[in-house]
Amino acid sequence: MNPNLTFAPGDMLSPGTMEAEDVAAAVERVAVSGTGILTVKNLSKIFGPKPERAAELIKQGLGRNEIFEQTGNMVAVNDVSLSVKAGEIFVVMGLSGSGKSTLVRLLNRLIEPTSGQVILEGRDIAPMSTLELRDVRRKKMAMVFQSFALLPNRTVLDNIAYGLEVAGIKKAQRYEIARTALTRVGLGSYEKLLPSELSGGMQQRVGLARALAVNPAVLLMDEAFSALDPLIRFEMQCELLRLQKEEQRTIVFISHDIEEAIKIGGRIGIMKDGCLIQVGTPAELIQSPADTYVRDFFRNVDVSRFLKASSLMTKIDRGLISCDVGTSSERYLNPLIDSGVECGYVCDESGRYQGCVTPASLHKAGTRPVRDALLPDVNAVSLDADLHQLAAVALSQDHDVPVTDTAGKLAGVVSCRTILKQVMERRAA
Repeated sequence: MNPNLTFAPGDMLSPGTMEAEDVAAAVERVAVSGTGILTVKNLSKIFGPKPERAAELIKQGLGRNEIFEQTGNMVAVNDVSLSVKAGEIFVVMGLSGSGKSTLVRLLNRLIEPTSGQVILEGRDIAPMSTLELRDVRRKKMAMVFQSFALLPNRTVLDNIAYGLEVAGIKKAQRYEIARTALTRVGLGSYEKLLPSELSGGMQQRVGLARALAVNPAVLLMDEAFSALDPLIRFEMQCELLRLQKEEQRTIVFISHDIEEAIKIGGRIGIMKDGCLIQVGTPAELIQSPADTYVRDFFRNVDVSRFLKASSLMTKIDRGLISCDVGTSSERYLNPLIDSGVECGYVCDESGRYQGCVTPASLHKAGTRPVRDALLPDVNAVSLDADLHQLAAVALSQDHDVPVTDTAGKLAGVVSCRTILKQVMERRAA
C-alpha cells in the first residue's frame, strides 16, 4: 500500500453521458426516496403536574435530574426535531430511559405531546380529532410492539385481518389481504393456528404481517425484536431487510442495540436524556461522532464491516478517461500528464469501468490500443465492499481503489490514504 497517494479533483476528460432512461429513473428515485414523509418539529413530552414550570427550567439550562428534583416532572422528550424520508428505515436508539420509546408513541399520539408538531404527509396530527386520529392509526401509521400484542382467542389469520375488520373491510377482501401479508412473512400455512401454538419468532412475524396488511404510509416498530432469542432476532432482522428490499416502506425502528441499528438502519438518531444528540448514516456516526456518548456506542463493535466503499469514496473529476479501449494510447498520454494525476481511470462510453492507466503505461503502449496500457494489478470493488475488503485490495496494488456500481459503472475511488487512516483509527480504538 502506498499511503502517500491522494486523489486530486479537477477536470480532464468528461465521462460518458447517461442514457435518457437512466436519467429519468434517477430523477424518480430522488423524488421518491428523498421526500420527507414524516417531520417532527420541536417535539417535547414532560410528565408530571406542572410541565410549564419544567419547560421554563429547561430554558434556563437545567438538566433532567435537576428539573425532576425541583418540580417532580420528568422530561421524557426534549425539543426533538427530525425528518424521516419516504422509503427509509430510520432507527432511533439510546440507552434505557433515553426517551426513544416515548418518542415513537408521540408520533402516533398514543402519548399526547406537551409541545411541538408531528407532520405526516403534510398534516400535523396534534390538532386532529379523535376520529381523524383513529383513521390515521388504521390507515397511515401502523405499529409493531415488542410484546406481540396478539389476540389469544383469534387465529393467526383473524389476528392479521383485525385492523382491516375494524376499518370496515368486507370479510372476503380482508382475508385475501391478510393471506397475502401472511405469505410475505413466510407463514402462509399457519393461518388456522392460535398465537399460543406459535413460537415467539412466529408470533412477531404475525404482528409484522398485521401491520403490513393495512399498507401504512409509516410503520412504527418499538423494540419489536428485543424480546426474541438471539438467533430468532437475527432471522427477524433479515426478514425485515428482505421485505424492505421487495417493497421499500417508511419505517421508524426503536432499538437499544447498536449492532441491530447499524444492520438495518439507513440513518440512525441517537438519544440521551430525552434529547436527540445526533442523526446520520452508520458511516457518518462512526467517522464523525458528535461527542463521547455517541462514540462509546461503537466502542465494542467491529465497525470495519459497516464502513463501506460507498461512504469512503470520492468522485472522479480529473484523471477520468472516457473512450473505446481500442483507441490509440498516445492520444491520452499528454492530457493525462497535464492533469497532474498519477493514474487515469478508463471507462467506456456508457461509463463502465475498464481499468487503470498511468503515463508510463500509455507511453509504453505507444500507438497500440488503450487496452494494452491497462495495468494488470488494479482491482475494483463494489459499493458495499467493507473496510476489510478495501484494505486487502489496497495492500495488493500501488494505486487508489476504483469502486463500481451494480452495472459495472465507475462510481468513484477510495484513496489508499483514506483506507490507511480508517484502519489505524480502528486499531487505536
